[in-house]
Amino acid sequence: MKQEQIQDPFVGDPMNRVDGRLKVTGGARYSAEFNLPNMVHAVLVTSTIAKGRIKSLETKAAERASGVLAVISHLNSPKVPGFAQNDHPSEPSTGGQPLRVFYDDKVYSNGQPIAVVVANTFERALYAASLVKAQYEQEKHETDFEANVENAFLPSQAKNNKNSNLADYVRGKENAYKTGAVKIEAEYVQPTEVHNPMEMQSIVAHWEAEDKLTVYDKTQAVKGTQSAFAKDWNIPKENVKVIATFVGGAFGNGLHTWPHETAAIISAKKVNRPVKLMLTREQMFFMVGYRPHTWQKIGMSATPDGKITGISHEAIGQTSSYEEFTESTLQQTKMMYESPNVDTRYRILALDVSTPIWMRGPGEATGAFALESAVDEMAFALNMDPIVFRMINHTDRDPEKNLPWSTKYLRECIEEGAKRIGWEKRQLKPGSVKVGEWLVGYGMGVGTFGANFRMAQATARLQQDGKVVIQSATTDIGPGTGTAMVQIAADELGVVPAQVIFQLGDSAFPHSPSQGGSSTVSSVGSAVQAACTALKQKLQELAVAQGHTGFQAAKPESLSLSEGRLALSGNASATIELADLMKGQQEVVVTAEAKPGEERKKYSMYSFSVHFVEVHVHPVTGVVRVNKIVSCADAGTIVNEKTAGNQLIGGAVGGIGMALMEHAVLDHRFGRYVTKDLAEYHVPVHADIPQVDIFFVNKPDPYTNPLGTKGIGEIALIGMAPAVANAVFNATGKRIRELPITPDKLL
Repeated sequence: MKQEQIQDPFVGDPMNRVDGRLKVTGGARYSAEFNLPNMVHAVLVTSTIAKGRIKSLETKAAERASGVLAVISHLNSPKVPGFAQNDHPSEPSTGGQPLRVFYDDKVYSNGQPIAVVVANTFERALYAASLVKAQYEQEKHETDFEANVENAFLPSQAKNNKNSNLADYVRGKENAYKTGAVKIEAEYVQPTEVHNPMEMQSIVAHWEAEDKLTVYDKTQAVKGTQSAFAKDWNIPKENVKVIATFVGGAFGNGLHTWPHETAAIISAKKVNRPVKLMLTREQMFFMVGYRPHTWQKIGMSATPDGKITGISHEAIGQTSSYEEFTESTLQQTKMMYESPNVDTRYRILALDVSTPIWMRGPGEATGAFALESAVDEMAFALNMDPIVFRMINHTDRDPEKNLPWSTKYLRECIEEGAKRIGWEKRQLKPGSVKVGEWLVGYGMGVGTFGANFRMAQATARLQQDGKVVIQSATTDIGPGTGTAMVQIAADELGVVPAQVIFQLGDSAFPHSPSQGGSSTVSSVGSAVQAACTALKQKLQELAVAQGHTGFQAAKPESLSLSEGRLALSGNASATIELADLMKGQQEVVVTAEAKPGEERKKYSMYSFSVHFVEVHVHPVTGVVRVNKIVSCADAGTIVNEKTAGNQLIGGAVGGIGMALMEHAVLDHRFGRYVTKDLAEYHVPVHADIPQVDIFFVNKPDPYTNPLGTKGIGEIALIGMAPAVANAVFNATGKRIRELPITPDKLL
């Protein structure tokens, strides 16, 4: 590599994934692919009622089956110390008590684990599990959302803290829309939506000693999982090791510790051997969360010339009977549009179901479906183009926090997206555009999500061969985290990416937040950058200590490691061979931290997106085809154009599923899903997805973090479902307010 090439940037390049070859050749090992010496297998037995208690368990046939080592239930389970504490701490953003597996004889939902069979092969464990029979004292269960909606209540978090973002919010006058010149009022329903990643939840649990636990787990939160298990088992955190090197897709279902994980750890404790447990696709519907069924109502008013005068938005989200799950369904309504009067009201409804969990675009995707549909409805009521209406009500500062935006390039996104989708072909009157026998419609939806930045740490290790190993305990659920970190490190150090190795997914590595909330590049990337800066400073100190001239006053940004040398830009004579600099030591190691500063109090920080959709609807069959998508994002600095584009494409796919297909259906007679696999529960396939046109503003945000990045993962989905729904209305004149939009609703 020539000296003049050293400072060529790598951040922003569409670099191929550093782990791509490992994944496509099968070299990447996921949690269920770890095989430990003396390992055995566990299979769960689940309840067939939704509420009641276990009267008796017949386990003798299973215990006598070939290869069976144990059948574990509440009757004989090793005690989990943390379960016995009445004040057992809950995980963030939930109230109540997470499900304590095998703790007692109570049944809270259909599909709840009630026993686990451990055997020397998976097949034997599976067969023996079928032999376990339960007798119940059944109680009347309630799983029907609509039939119980009057029982919704204010979450404990809001009761205990009036400043909680879940508390009732009023800006200006409550219900002001009711006296508006032009007003609309509508209800919207988001059904239960299940994550269904390619890799199902799995874990290998191994007690290396009485108080030393190692797990190979599918998790989005290595450090969070480590803390949760240490707390449950009352052992030091450093005695719990969590490995999650590769994660085969996750949309939020890895952000919680679930009953199957504890069941595996209990099993390993009981049989004193490593235990592997993997969920079935059906069990993924019952045990590891879902986007909760949510009802919403929006009232909106505007002046005849398009100024919004009032928005009232209320929502009720589903949760379990034992745990309060909440999400930010109403956040976008509080800050997206200019209105003197905004009020929101959030409640949750406890049913006899398992606990929901955040799903990509957590509550914001659900809230945006209602809000962005209502905005489209209001534009139609005003006989106004939806883009014009949004531009009239564009906010130049955050009306909720009364702070300036750190950056906001939503106007640029809208203008570019409109041009690319061919918005000029759209007509105000629905059904005006046709291609052959198909009706053509155009729709748009805006999305936003907080530009989050959380404390993170990274270690940089310079080896004698010039390679730099970076370590952090983050995971990679698919967005290309390792690739982004390699690019950030290479950029900061002035080396080619091939010289950088990024290691992740191990709780022994420095602290990282969970991979969720669109914060990984901002948080871990800033820590990686800081570690690389610290490494250069350490090498500078070594150079000065060894008497090398020219380095005393050098600034970190002028130093680079290239061709095996420490070099100083602008001073050709100031170069040192790294081998000479590192004499007597195998490697140079530094650890650095990055965390938010005071600027977060001075600015409101959000990512923004807008999605444009062209649909074709067949008037006879009601079939909807998404013909074209344009997704535009204001996400600060784009570290990797290719992987960032992958994120927007993935969000488009999820948004099409949300809008047109996905619906987990409960049979309320039994409180059990009838859509329990990928035959009955429909998700988009390649034939459903058109070419997705991607646009990034790609302007750094100077306040969010040292890299100037803002998250992409959530805004890739938020706003997509209403864009589809609005396009369907523009094609047909039929406003569908309950997802998914299936042919029967259009006929």
